This record gives sequence, structure tokens and C-alpha cells, in this order.
Amino acid sequence: MTDKDSIQTFLDRYLLTITKPGRYVGGEFNQICKDWEQTALHFAFAFPDVYDIGLPNLGMSILYDQINQREDALAERAYAPWEDMEMLMRSHAIPLFSLESKQPLRNFDVIGFSLPYETLYTNMLNMLDLSGIPLHTDERTNDDPLILAGGHACFNPEPMHAFIDAFVIGEGEEIIHEVAEVFKAHKRAGEPRIALLKALDTLPGIYIPSFFEVEYQSDGLIKEIRNIEKPEKSYIQKRIVKKLPKPVTNFLVPNVKAVNERAVIEIMRGCSRGCRFCQAGMITRPVRERPAAEILEALEESIQSTGYEEVSLLSLSSSDHSQIADIIPQVMQMSESKNVSFSLPSLRVESFGPELIASMQGKRKGNFTIAPEAGSDVMRTRINKSIDSQDILDTATQIFKMGWTNLKLYFMIGFPDETLEDVQGIVDLTRQVRSIGKQLVGGRVKIHISVNTLIPKAHTAFQWLPFSEKESVLEKYRLIQSGLKNTGIKLDWPDYDNSMLEIWLSRGDRRLSAVIEAAWRGGARFDAWHEYYDVNIWQQAFESTKIDPDFYSTRSRCTEEILPWDHIHTGVSKKYLLNELEKSRALETTADCRQVCHGCGIQANYAISCENIRTGVQ
Repeated sequence: MTDKDSIQTFLDRYLLTITKPGRYVGGEFNQICKDWEQTALHFAFAFPDVYDIGLPNLGMSILYDQINQREDALAERAYAPWEDMEMLMRSHAIPLFSLESKQPLRNFDVIGFSLPYETLYTNMLNMLDLSGIPLHTDERTNDDPLILAGGHACFNPEPMHAFIDAFVIGEGEEIIHEVAEVFKAHKRAGEPRIALLKALDTLPGIYIPSFFEVEYQSDGLIKEIRNIEKPEKSYIQKRIVKKLPKPVTNFLVPNVKAVNERAVIEIMRGCSRGCRFCQAGMITRPVRERPAAEILEALEESIQSTGYEEVSLLSLSSSDHSQIADIIPQVMQMSESKNVSFSLPSLRVESFGPELIASMQGKRKGNFTIAPEAGSDVMRTRINKSIDSQDILDTATQIFKMGWTNLKLYFMIGFPDETLEDVQGIVDLTRQVRSIGKQLVGGRVKIHISVNTLIPKAHTAFQWLPFSEKESVLEKYRLIQSGLKNTGIKLDWPDYDNSMLEIWLSRGDRRLSAVIEAAWRGGARFDAWHEYYDVNIWQQAFESTKIDPDFYSTRSRCTEEILPWDHIHTGVSKKYLLNELEKSRALETTADCRQVCHGCGIQANYAISCENIRTGVQ
């Protein structure tokens, strides 16, 4: 009996005994199945969380579509099994398998893991182990798949360097085809694994961690990061797609309820606002827009091909799209004629006014979300969020006047030089918004605020800052909670220990690989799930590896220090980020780079005109 037959027999016998069996059967509407024996290259794209969360991931959908467009390759999918399924699989020696053909993952040529956030790391190790694939890249042979990883978390790849053969730094639509061509040549030539890695190393945007070496000083700081394979190649520059390809429209329709059940059309990539805390805004530069006609055509196709009753226009800052005022009325008309709802996330107070809100007047009135980020004008200046409190109140007034009754506000605390008065500003602003709502829509008004703690992320102006001490964070949350007591305003905030894990993993160096593995061996799974995250496991992992967690969290970094991710270049220069840090301290703002170029490095590093690339002119 083949592995595939054993897997199918196992599913036939045990599938109905586990939670949500639809997670493991495949066969979704729009699934693509190809003949395994007649296809030269076999790719598996893996998301290290359960099917319900992983299936809507847009990046994975794009790569699945790209590879399956090739005649010489197939792409299938795998997700992390839930704990009951994992126990059954281990007890019956069943390897992790793909949904489409039920092939063991270890039979694939390439496994590409999507890592959009760091708290997926232990799940990825668990998936490798369940697949029977050696955890460490230096233990793998030609009989093992090539392990790739991509996604926003890979812009600091070092904590996972020991487990991943090659990282894709940046956007994947073009480079995934280059990887396929390299692997096809390697497979045909029958060369050793090291030859494959060397061939991949010639591709711009590919980082082979085993080709780099890190030397540390006696104080634990990094002394040098060097490329031992090519000393002249000191850094890896991210890949960008200069012109966005046709968007995916034939989305998979899930077998079980997923976190998002909608067709998602990316209308724009990148952001020009320059918020100093925002990693996504830095690493996805430059801004590239899809033309309105292409967006509307894609919406029409996605509704037709999926039957979804909701569509979403996705970007980091949807209201900044230069044609958004033309797009929304046409989407509204489409929404009404086809009886579907649409959502427009990532609206920025500073880029939408009464006209844009009015154009959405016919939209079904659910939640409206805005992100003031900070409670005071001074703090918004520090983070380069150039809006004042009155702008926020005026926007809230327009939203309530247009018929919305539910308003959600996103705030953060833990910014540099933040005072309790700045935090009190969150309370005052929220209460003022509630008062306006009460006046305009009466008792139907519902205000929900979400307050997160700043994670000073790699490749941002705040990357040198420490994470806030626990007592300081708790004091600020208590102030907000007390100030909103008996108002009916819903408040939520993250657990400090959960935030600490993100800090450790997102700002760590190569030494964190040992901690991650120790945590996984200690039972860490589903760390992104609040109810499953166990800080004690991680603390024990740090203790067993004799690594100080505070070194990565509450320690300030000198601006001359070599950071673990300094050899990963986003196109935005370190000089620019340092200048933004100084402007934050001096309470100076930086205008939207659509208005004036500030020399961040993108145009120079990619030999492009940001204006031309934004408008699609080539």
C-alpha cells in the first residue's frame, strides 16, 4: 500500500471522529487538481495555522494560482492540523499530506511556507516534523524537499535561519517562476543539494541563510554579518513587482467556516504615508495602484466564479487610491445589482472626507473603522500621523450623519516619550466621539476601541526603541479602563505576555532558533491563539538555552549597533529611517511622499520613478 493509499484509508476510518473534518478533505469549489505523474514539478504551499485561518490568505492564493498556470508544475496546499488530528496522525504514523492529492508533503519538490507573522514559527516546525522532514537545513539531503519561506515575518529571517533552506525576501509573483526554473534544471541534472542552493543564490531576492555567518561580541552584540559564499554580496535586496499582475479571482470556497469568507481584490500595494511605527508601510514600498477598470473587472469575475456574498477592496490605505472616488460608486452599484456587500478596510482619516463618505451612503451599515493610533496631537506628530483631534471628530460626525451607528477606533500605546496625558487623550477623544454619536443617532450608537502596545519592528524608524516595561503598559491600560468605565464603550487590549513573544521573535537574531526549537519541543503550538499560548514554555526555553529574553525586548539599541536584519534591504535606506527617528524626537512630520520625494531610497535602489510606477506608466 502506498503512502497516499494509507492516508486515504486513515481518512475514511477516522475523519468523522475529529473536529471539523472538512479541514482535511480538500475538494473545494475552484480547487485545481493536476495529474501528479504527468507533471514535472510539485509545489506544496503551506500555512502554519488551521485551515479556517490559512485558506483566505491572499499571498498563498496568489502563488497557488501562479504555479498552477504553468503546464510543467502543480501546486497543492497544506495547513496545520488541529490537536485532535495531530494526535491521530502521530498514533497511526500518518505523515502530513496535501489536500488536493493526499500526497505526503515529503514527496513534493518544494514546500513554500507562508509566514505573515512570527507567532506561527512553532507550528511550522511541527508541520515539518509531522511530514518526516528534518528540522534543520543542514540535515537535509537530495531526498528532502526544498523548504522555502516568504511573507512579512521574513524581513527578519534570522530566528528561523536554521530551519529554512531559502527565504523569498519581498514579493513572490515573479520569483516563484524563477525558483521553478532553477529547480527544474536541478532535477534534470541530478546535482547535489548544495548546487541547488548555489543556483538559487543567483536570483535577486533569495536569501540562503547557510551562506551567511554571524560573529558576536563578548557583550552579545553582533560584530559582523558576512556572506561566506560570496563576500562581495553583503546584503539581500527585496524583490518587487513593478506592475501588479492580474489579480486572482477564482478563489477557493472553504469547506468549513473560515475567518474571512469573501473575495478579496488588492487594489493597491504599498503606502506613501510614512507612519514611523508601521513595518508594512516600509517594506511594501513603492506604491503601485491597479487601474479602476481592472479592479471592477476583477470584482465582477470573483463574484461570478465564487458565489461569495461579500467582496473586499484590500490595501494598506484604500482611501489613498487616486481613483477611489470613482471606484466606490461603481462598486456600490455592483453591490446593489448583485446583492453582495463590500468592505473597504484601511481607511485613513487624513485621506477621506465628506465626499468619499457620502459616496458610500448606500452601503449596508455595518461597522465603520478608523485608526487615530494615538490620543493626542503631539503623539500623532511623533508617529507621523498628521491629523489633529478635530479632524477625527469631524470625520466621526460625518460617519454618524450618513447612518452608521457602530464605530471602531484603533489606538496604540508605548510610543517614544509618551506621557500619561497622551494616554488620557485616548479616553477624552473616545468619549467625545461617543458624545457626537449619541447626539446624532441616539442610543443606537456603539463605540468599540482596540488598544495595542507598540512593537518596535525591524525596518521602521522605531526599530532602535525598547519595548515598554510591563508595569508602564499596565498603568496605561488601567488609566484607559478607568476613564471609560460606565460609558458602554467596548475596550480590548492584548495580553502583555503575548506581545512579548512577538517582540522576541520579530527582533531576535540567529540564537533565537535554539529557543524556538526548545519551545516547540516543550509543547508550544498555536502561539497566535491566546488560549493556547503558554509563556511558561517560552521562559523555560530561554532558560534551557541560557539566552536572556530581555536582550531582545526592553533593551534600547544604539543607532550604531549592527541589527540582526541589517543584511536584509527593503530599498528604504537606514539613513532615512534614522532621520525619521530624529524628526520624531524633534516633533517634525514628513509629508506624504506622493507630494514630495524624501529620498527614502526606493527610487535609487530600484532605478524607477515612484510616480510612474504608482500610475502604471512603464
